[in-house]
Amino acid sequence: MDDELNALRRTRMRWNTPLSEPHADLLLDRMALAGGRLVDLGCGWGELLLRALDRAPGLRGTGVDTDVAGLERGRAAAAARGSAAEFTEADAATWDVPVERAFCIGAAHIFGSAKAALEGLARVVRPSGRLLYGDGFWAAPPGAAALDIFGPDLLTLPDLLDAVAGAGWRVLHLSTADQLEWDDFESTSRAGWAEWLAAHPADPRAERVGEWLDRRLREYVRDYRGVLGFTYLVLGR
Repeated sequence: MDDELNALRRTRMRWNTPLSEPHADLLLDRMALAGGRLVDLGCGWGELLLRALDRAPGLRGTGVDTDVAGLERGRAAAAARGSAAEFTEADAATWDVPVERAFCIGAAHIFGSAKAALEGLARVVRPSGRLLYGDGFWAAPPGAAALDIFGPDLLTLPDLLDAVAGAGWRVLHLSTADQLEWDDFESTSRAGWAEWLAAHPADPRAERVGEWLDRRLREYVRDYRGVLGFTYLVLGR
């Protein structure tokens, strides 16, 4: 798809993860935000980062990503809200400035694997700090189609927690996305293009967009709904 459509696809999403407003508030509570510095690695448009800074006025925040459209959306949101958040276009895996707080949600692939991400993040977060780590896991045995979509390296939740401990982290909070959060995430991930398609049925790109929407819904319902889970871990050491 072209840049215009790519920018439109996530416009109806609050954030690019299966997460409700109350669940987000709970996670920010568990992060015990105060002063110091927060980095969101793989931030997208950084909505959770902006909310964290709203809670802790003395906190300095930086979002890091390579998604130019997401970063532009984050900068626009920060300007509209009078936030001092910074958004940096860079490979998040190369961040090497020590911080008191960090987010890494759905971005382990940047580091290569969950194990590599947890080890790399241990070098970024100060020993007294906290990390909000979000990652997918197999909630039920996957079929061949789900394995093809998400790859063979996704862990079960017990195996992911073993990787957490192996990287020197202690779990301070654990929660998982529920089915309503997943359904809303999947629905909003399709909504931007669905609205565009309804308004532009004769556009030359309409057929491809419709095919993508149909395939995404079919894969979700048939292949990974209830099979792919997502966990949020607040980690310390």
